[in-house]
Amino acid sequence: MPMPWTYRHASREFASFLADAREEMELVSDNSAYTAVQGVLLCFRRRLTVQQALDFAGLLPSVVRAIFVADWQVAPPLPFADRAALTAEAQALRPHHNLTPDNCIAATALALRHHVDQAALDALLATFPAGAVEFWHLDGPPPTRKMV
Repeated sequence: MPMPWTYRHASREFASFLADAREEMELVSDNSAYTAVQGVLLCFRRRLTVQQALDFAGLLPSVVRAIFVADWQVAPPLPFADRAALTAEAQALRPHHNLTPDNCIAATALALRHHVDQAALDALLATFPAGAVEFWHLDGPPPTRKMV
């Protein structure tokens, strides 16, 4: 079997993903975009069981997957909250160095949907707890998937 595309092109794929998120959040640096994306991913991960998180991770581009599972301390899932509370949670990561804007979840969702199989993502999210679909929901038509 050939090497999976996401492994062979991990750096380019992540750079494209991060650029999408950075542009949508109107941030000026990859460092700020990384912190915002990481905050969003960790916020979502806290609401999943281990199996749900692993299933979700399996859909992600390789570097985004690594960020999603890195330094994981398994704990019982938290309930989903309203968008403002979830945004505040994402913004709380590294608070002294965090420029994460209020649209961080939507911007990360847009970047994510550019880089994953959206039908597979939607099918998986439909099996998750209430709130998961809304977390990654985008208003408007779905973005075109990018192959970097």
